[in-house]
Amino acid sequence: MSTQSANQYPPAVVPDRLFDDAEAEARWRARFHAPRISVPEWARDAPEANVYVSNASGVWEVYAWNRATDEHRRVTDRPNGTLHATPSPDGEWIWWFDDTDGDEFGSWVREPFAATEGSKPEKAVPDVHDGYPAGLEIGTRLVAVGVSTDDGSELFARIGGETRRFYSHPDDAGIASLSRDESLIAISHSEHGDSRHPALRVLATDGFGTVAEKWDGEGKGLSALEFSPLPGDQRLLVLHERRGREELLVWDVRAGTETELELDLPGEVVAGWYPDARALLVVHFHEGRSSLYRYDLETADLSSVDTPAGRIGGAGVRPDGTVEYSWSSAAEPAAVRARTTDGTDSILLEPPGERAPGSEPVTDAFVEGVGGRIHALVSRPSGAPEGPLPTVFSLHGGPHAADEDRFSAYRATWLDAGFAVVEVNYRGSTGYGSAWRDAIEGRPGLTELEDVAAVHDWAVQTGLSDPAKCVVNGASWGGYLSLLALGTQPSRWAAGVAGVPVADYVAAYEDEMEQLRSFDRALFGGSPEDVPAVYRECSPITYVDAVTAPVLVLAGDNDPRCPIRQIENYLDRLGGRDLHHEFYRYDAGHGSLVIAETIKQTAIEVHFALRALGLR
Repeated sequence: MSTQSANQYPPAVVPDRLFDDAEAEARWRARFHAPRISVPEWARDAPEANVYVSNASGVWEVYAWNRATDEHRRVTDRPNGTLHATPSPDGEWIWWFDDTDGDEFGSWVREPFAATEGSKPEKAVPDVHDGYPAGLEIGTRLVAVGVSTDDGSELFARIGGETRRFYSHPDDAGIASLSRDESLIAISHSEHGDSRHPALRVLATDGFGTVAEKWDGEGKGLSALEFSPLPGDQRLLVLHERRGREELLVWDVRAGTETELELDLPGEVVAGWYPDARALLVVHFHEGRSSLYRYDLETADLSSVDTPAGRIGGAGVRPDGTVEYSWSSAAEPAAVRARTTDGTDSILLEPPGERAPGSEPVTDAFVEGVGGRIHALVSRPSGAPEGPLPTVFSLHGGPHAADEDRFSAYRATWLDAGFAVVEVNYRGSTGYGSAWRDAIEGRPGLTELEDVAAVHDWAVQTGLSDPAKCVVNGASWGGYLSLLALGTQPSRWAAGVAGVPVADYVAAYEDEMEQLRSFDRALFGGSPEDVPAVYRECSPITYVDAVTAPVLVLAGDNDPRCPIRQIENYLDRLGGRDLHHEFYRYDAGHGSLVIAETIKQTAIEVHFALRALGLR
């Protein structure tokens, strides 16, 4: 057993192993070590040139795949990994985002798809300054790139060797889509002051004058998905929320018309074009599970692309009509699959090495709360005894995200350790309609915790959870909620684990990236200067003296989303009290792309909870 030094704060205990049983110890680690792979993205005009990311090396990095020769090669090799990459339309180049140690601040670089001796990455748009990424569109004659800094958003276009800044604004904006003929570019903006519900503008690339605008008004965002893949076709696929949930419309920018698509599906959807632009591939999300459909734009026929219940982790349509997608469930690890037009479904890419051991399925719980019906996903350990169990309430990040019936090595480790796992899709989560997502506005954190409390009551009353052995846990927004829960609901929790959290919201606002400041202003109703009482009421540091349970905090030195100073402010306050707490600090950003580091942090978290509950 070793400990890790973390300045003056009590260091987290790093266990040598989690389980005495060698088979159990090997199994949980194998789930993380098992190679995983993303759905490949192919070059538009050279579909044999593909790019994907994989953890096969032990770090998430970018890979190139030449389908003509079936050659795979690792493109990037950086200590803290690389996650964002795309091929150029002609397949000659691979673009990837180059930041520093996971801080998300940097620039796009490119290197040849076909590696040559001595070739090195070069800055792709050399006269665009570094910043946080705000969209990228690569054409054959035009490249558009968005950059965000503390000064706001800037959008640039490079045409014929010259770079022009065609848009700037203090609030959040980004590159959304480039038309196939490269005559139009769609941007997302929040000039109306609400980056959580953006508006759209389409500009002509021959001078960047405005061609069209679309905004649905207060509280109704628009997201441009992509222009039609056909040259001369200026239809733009858009997500809207005019009826209280995210749905699709096709905006014909040239004709100045739009068509709302009514799919008669519960939940929410996102979509992309089929290559002939006659149909859409629809990803449908409902109650923690996703599925695929083909929607014919001429006949309005919606047909299922049959997949088992679970989660679709990405999907696209090849030029020959084959649908390639990633699928997993809580019980079964992810696989990248291909379904041909005749219905044949097979594994497309099999990463090297052993497949991850499976885990337990999830079941649904629907609990009535003060804001409506709350959906939670519940997992029980294999062979668990009858009666209440120690339970970890795992709160997702975002907040605009949702827990799903997907494979998670992290969830599986808690199950192996004997915990039931409850994942709560609290108000603020996506997939349950606009009102549910936006219910946290003006009172973030405390609103979500009302739902967590209702699910906690349900879990105790139904006999699932031992009320004396409940752990609140999460990362990012989930880490924020965990710290807030420990201070505002101290009697519910026997321990808390907060990864990369917001701990002192005013200090976090001062130090975080501008895109998140813009988000926070929309969420809280202004800046800390505008609404100081709201920030104070919704900040974990306000309640630090009420915390009674042991606390573990994990944080990255280079995190631009939940910066380290505000976490240290919280730890300084904890340090003045006789309360058990531990801190783990690592050299990366908002989480780690290094598998060994992920395993280490998981071991620290689970071992801390076991000790805090007297189970180890």
